[in-house]
Amino acid sequence: MDNNFLTRRYDQISIMIVEDHPLFRDGLNAAMSLEDDLVVIGAYADGEIALNMAQQFRPDVVLVDVNLPSMNGLQVTRLLKAQSPETAVVVLTAYHDSEQVLHAMRAGASAYCPKDITPTDLMEIIRAAAAGYYIVGTQKLDGEALQKWINRGVEALSPYVLDPNEHYSPLSPREMEILQFVTNGMSNKEIAIQLRISQQTVKNHMTSILKKLNVQDRTQAAVASLRHGWVRLQIDPSELHLPDIEDDE
Repeated sequence: MDNNFLTRRYDQISIMIVEDHPLFRDGLNAAMSLEDDLVVIGAYADGEIALNMAQQFRPDVVLVDVNLPSMNGLQVTRLLKAQSPETAVVVLTAYHDSEQVLHAMRAGASAYCPKDITPTDLMEIIRAAAAGYYIVGTQKLDGEALQKWINRGVEALSPYVLDPNEHYSPLSPREMEILQFVTNGMSNKEIAIQLRISQQTVKNHMTSILKKLNVQDRTQAAVASLRHGWVRLQIDPSELHLPDIEDDE
């Protein structure tokens, strides 16, 4: 598939897909193949791999899911825009809310789309993003208009967005890592052992997480992170207690 990048027509828009669900990834690929001016040059399930490939092939547009197994889609967006500012990023997600849209656009995304978007609308957004526009809801904005929109959003969410220099979420990479462990039910002691840091350091990070997310406790922090799609709930099937068949009779 990557060889298409070398042979595609000059008037085609090159696209890279970053999505870990095979069915949805294949569906996107199939939808793009029906468009003469769009060509998929790579499709990957892992954000880190996608970043390396994007640096090599320089796609015009990258479609990225928010909820990815290694780093989340907003982290991928931030790093991708840092290494390839000319590449437009369209975020696809099942977690659609105003705070998440703001974080995505501040991270450098050109658009933020729910996964139930129609193929026709998605193609038009891809074309607009490739042309240098930004899509917020039904609005097509240039860079200046987008910045005004972001400024208004930051002011409205000022208790939540504390650091104007934080681009992909209110949490640092280490805080995101700890929040993933918290969401999976690990104690501070268990997290400290896993990360080879002191329990006090974990406590300090938790204090920062609660403050940045504007929540009261670990449970609220976990719920917020899951709602935004920043982390995944990882459950060991062996820990599930399912009833025996005869219990249902």
